Amino acid sequence: MKAVHVGKAAERVRAARLNAIRRIQQLAKEETVDFVLVAGDTFEDHGVSRKLVSEIGDLLAGFDCDVYLIPGNHDPATMGGVWDQARQNWAKRVHILTERQPVQIPGGWLYPCPLAQRWSDEDPTEWIPADAGDGIRIGLAHGSLKSPLWEGQHNHPIPIDAAQRSGLDYLALGDWHSVKEIPSRGGIVRMAYSGTPEPTNFGEPESGYVLMVEIDAKGGRPRLEKRKVNELHWHNQPVEVHQSGDLARLTKALKQRPNPTETLVKVQLSGVLFAAEAELLEELPELLSKRFLFGKVDDSALIPDPSDDSWIHNLPEGTIRTAAKRIQSTAYDKKDPVARRALVELYRLANGGAA
Repeated sequence: MKAVHVGKAAERVRAARLNAIRRIQQLAKEETVDFVLVAGDTFEDHGVSRKLVSEIGDLLAGFDCDVYLIPGNHDPATMGGVWDQARQNWAKRVHILTERQPVQIPGGWLYPCPLAQRWSDEDPTEWIPADAGDGIRIGLAHGSLKSPLWEGQHNHPIPIDAAQRSGLDYLALGDWHSVKEIPSRGGIVRMAYSGTPEPTNFGEPESGYVLMVEIDAKGGRPRLEKRKVNELHWHNQPVEVHQSGDLARLTKALKQRPNPTETLVKVQLSGVLFAAEAELLEELPELLSKRFLFGKVDDSALIPDPSDDSWIHNLPEGTIRTAAKRIQSTAYDKKDPVARRALVELYRLANGGAA
């Protein structure tokens, strides 16, 4: 992942994603796992260097067990793509599965569902035969849930009963960035998203894990356990300002937050900006940038205190002051988000801040 959305912290974010592989490697060794599954989107896209492809291959080859992976919708199996490079250099114990055909694994069979294109309305698991066969049956797929309640985009839709329909003991899923278990009607979880081992953005509360899955025998109930493996923490902080002092309390809490050099913070402010705390609003971005690995403030939902318009008299007489009064009316009466944004900028200007 290029991680351009976090500016100067991008290099550290990229390094953390490689370190996550090493932590998973150690966990797999400690738990003596039979094999590791990677459910797509190993790469953000095909525009990666040969050096990085080689480095990922070396890391995956360092597992004490076989690793099976499929192309996802960000790195689909296309001619001349990243997987052509990988096949030339990666160790044999790292299995790049680009064909929809059963693969024998310790204790049973794996049914990979690799993707060959970025977008599709087709179910990638539809090909899996429903006949039982010998041993434990595990599917490996990448896509969204085919459900009206699905939280993300509908792409490569997978039915919520795909595991049951195909007679699978377990279906490992990729695409959704947080851990998500999909129980069957009987309450047994035979399908789950493991999420990303390192978060990719703010608002991914259940990312930073791998799933340890144990199945005793064919038809047995899978036992799933989340294991934390992330290095960095992405903290999304929504704050609704109701009274004077709320911004001061937020500032104090941020100063006390642990592991600041390993934390990325996004503060989302809404509510009322009081004149007594206008200066704190100016100081907040500087606090975040100096203390944390990355910091961002979104104050687009703030409005100046409606009960106090004395600040308008600090603006230059004439057009600017007249415009401020008109914008104030639009922002409060019509709740226009553009007017609110303009009003906050004028408010900052009136209080000596940078517009």
